[in-house]
This record gives sequence, structure tokens and C-alpha cells, in this order.
Amino acid sequence: MTAPRETAAQPEGRLDRPGAELDWSSEGEGPLVVHAHGMFGSRASDDRWGLFDWAPLTASGRRLVRYDARGHGRSTGRPEPGDYRWPRLADDLFAVLDHLQPTGPVDVAGASMGTGTLLTAAVREPARFRRLVLMIPPTAWETRAAAAQGYLDGADAVERDGMPAFLAAMSGGTPPPVFAEAFALLSQEDVAAVAAGPDVSETLLPSVLRGAAGSDLPDPQALAALPHPALVLAWEGDPVHPVSTAERLAELLPGAELHISGTAAEVRGWAGRIAAFLAG
Repeated sequence: MTAPRETAAQPEGRLDRPGAELDWSSEGEGPLVVHAHGMFGSRASDDRWGLFDWAPLTASGRRLVRYDARGHGRSTGRPEPGDYRWPRLADDLFAVLDHLQPTGPVDVAGASMGTGTLLTAAVREPARFRRLVLMIPPTAWETRAAAAQGYLDGADAVERDGMPAFLAAMSGGTPPPVFAEAFALLSQEDVAAVAAGPDVSETLLPSVLRGAAGSDLPDPQALAALPHPALVLAWEGDPVHPVSTAERLAELLPGAELHISGTAAEVRGWAGRIAAFLAG
């Protein structure tokens, strides 16, 4: 594949989509990298957690564009579960690519729901992508059914009891070690923001959860046919993002590179690892 071309450095914008407006921002200059965040998250919540330090990537001469998925953060949405299934989110990713770089393959990265989004898109139109970075892949295939039922139960709980009850139920589990380490370093302001819960409104949260429940990674055979070099990044101790999914993806994708982290410090080093991978 040809190397990605440099892109004009428009710093931010909004993109009209059916049923939503997507808010995006850009930093750095050079060939484009597009990042899609995880469910319940946003650019702002990712920044508050401080787990992903993007400075090494932009310092390597790349333009990083991040956007808030529909219904998340500064993007808008509507209470329609189908809008939050991964095929619809893949449509949104293609719209972002069409807006920023309509020709030539693009490097993309996705975390959790973002991994599902970009793999769904890559199977549909592989020529649009050059290299794939798959961060904390979510439950998939055999492990998806139990997670999907949890999302459906969560949607019912939000509608029945409201957001506070949902947050109380979510707080009952043991967080992954990397979360505990990162949380200990947060400012009081960021702790309060994180404790406020998903960066999704109570009105939209049930639809977001039901959209996730109706989603899964593409068929393994379809993934095995993808031609892209892939970097798979996982962390330990997180049943929502099990290492088993990352390992399976690394087996399926030709020439994939797998790295599993056990500490927050290692996760903060992911951007440097990504920069080195994308330079190939």
C-alpha cells in the first residue's frame, strides 16, 4: 500500500450525519491518523483519565484526529438503538474519512467500541485503510452473549431507576489494575468528572447500551482475509476487554503484533509504540 499523504491542518469541526452531528478535533501535522474512542467515553473523558498520552504520536510527525462518537461527548444523537450498532458507527467513520481524506488509505486506531467500529469498516471496505491499531478489544464471539445481556439489563435499569442507580451498579465490580493506578493520580476535579459516569446523557444511554448489545466483531473468517498490518494492544484484568479477544485477533490477522500491558505506565507508552508501528 502507498504511504498516507499529508492532510490540511483544519483544527476542529462538526460533521452532519443522519440523526447526529459528530464533533472532531485535530492536533499535530503530517499524515493522518484517525482515532475512535470506546463506549461511554469521549475525547474529554479519555483526556481526564490520562491513560492515553498522544504526544509521542503527534511528535513523530502525524496529524491525529479524534472524534466523539454519536451520542457521546460533544456529538449529538437520538434515542434509536440501531444508531449505536457498530455498522452504523462504521458509516460515521467512513464519513469522517471522506471529510478529512477522501482518497488514499488512512491509518486508524480504535479503543473498545472503536475497535469494533474500525474492524467492521475494514471488512466492508479494506482499501480505505493502511494500518490498524486495535486498542483494548471488547468482548466478542463466545464472550459477547453475556456482555450483551448485561448491556440490555443496564438499559432497562436506566429507564426504570435512572442514571444514579445504574452508576451504583457499575461501581460494584473490581476495576482493572491500570484503572486503579490511573485513578490514584487524578486531580480532585478529574475524580469528580470520572465519578459522574458515562459521557452520554441519561436520555441516550439506554439506546447506546442496546446498540452495543446488538453488535459483535465481524466473522473470524472475514477478519482473517484482511490485508492490513495490525497492532493489537490490551491490558490485563478487565473482563469487559478480555485478553482472549486480543489474542484471538492477533491469531486471525495476518502479521499482527500483540502487546499486553499490566500497568498504567505501560499503557501511557502505547502512543510511542503506535508511532513506531505506523512508521512501517
